Amino acid sequence: MNPVLVVGAGPVGLAAALGLRAHGLDVMLLEADPKGRERPGSRALFVHGETLGLLDGMQPGLAAEITSYGQTWHTKRTLYRGREVYSRTFPPSPRPPGLPAFTSLRQVDTERFLRAACERAGVEFVWDARVTAVRSKRSGVTLTAEDGRTWTGAYAVAADGARSTVRRELGIAMEGTHGRGFHVVVDVADVPGAELPLERVFHYEHPGVGGRSVMRVPFTGGFQVDLQCRDDDAQEEYGTEEAVRRRLPAVVGAGYGERVLWVSTYRFLRKVAASFTDPHRRVLLVGEAAHLFPPFGARGMNSGIADAATAAKAVAAGTAEAVAEFAEVRCAAGLFNSAAAGTALDHLRPRRRTVRGKQRVAAALAPVLPWCGAWLEHAPYGPRHDAPAVAGRKY
Repeated sequence: MNPVLVVGAGPVGLAAALGLRAHGLDVMLLEADPKGRERPGSRALFVHGETLGLLDGMQPGLAAEITSYGQTWHTKRTLYRGREVYSRTFPPSPRPPGLPAFTSLRQVDTERFLRAACERAGVEFVWDARVTAVRSKRSGVTLTAEDGRTWTGAYAVAADGARSTVRRELGIAMEGTHGRGFHVVVDVADVPGAELPLERVFHYEHPGVGGRSVMRVPFTGGFQVDLQCRDDDAQEEYGTEEAVRRRLPAVVGAGYGERVLWVSTYRFLRKVAASFTDPHRRVLLVGEAAHLFPPFGARGMNSGIADAATAAKAVAAGTAEAVAEFAEVRCAAGLFNSAAAGTALDHLRPRRRTVRGKQRVAAALAPVLPWCGAWLEHAPYGPRHDAPAVAGRKY
């Protein structure tokens, strides 16, 4: 029997390969980079409880491995122009067999755990395999690399990212919006012996960075700082490592300028593939090959892993109808997440004075009306309660 081909060894591709193996299918994972590649960078931090549950269903014990390494903080705090408007501390999550609501670790570490799980499960890795051509037909899929190698599989799962070659070769368009401005994400290592409090802090209109909003999120060994830039901000003033080192002390205090691990900038893309599969129902798009969201509410990797779990189930069913259902369900989830990210973006980067005025009034009333502070706390992450009932409850 031909194996299932997975393209891309990021967290979503690794999860797809692991999910396929959990269904007893042979899997060949093709990755464009070499085996010893370095994977630095500011990427996804949160692995949510729903995602941990999906991963544990693929390989029992995997969630415990990830959470034993990751960081689960219990306090979240929101400030407005230097004044606290919301604070809440939650009791510790139940120990296994219960899963925490989330765990926080750098994406490079999440990938490390997933890759080890794939190796234990018998996934076959092919490195230096940059796919450049795709041919799908009713009987299966053939992928061709730039060096001429070819692979044939019963199905292919495309997890090859925002610039997906597989999606482009199939002629599937990405539909949505490309907003102005950018968002800076910085990974910072702890200063030994002087670690910051283990809490997530969101600061509206932080006075230390000219009224731009800032979020600080802990992860194992450090923390991530997210800076919401304005439309007319110059990238060299805010998005370079030199600029970040200069501005960090105003946000987190002295001593962290030399602890910067990585700086990334993100554009405000909200796009969803016109279809999550090809006409022959042999190729399934997952993760950023299928959808792109702004980095609010941890929707990217978590929704991608939900895509992967649903794709593995569809491929295991082995019918065109199952793949079509996957495409319909995950497209609906993608559109929901895109709209929710848009709602968060409208709150964080308000175009109307009324929205900014509402935030100012809520901040003023928060000491006497706690629900105003709660609104300021929850709004930057977008709605979740109307999410479609799909694999991964929130995504």
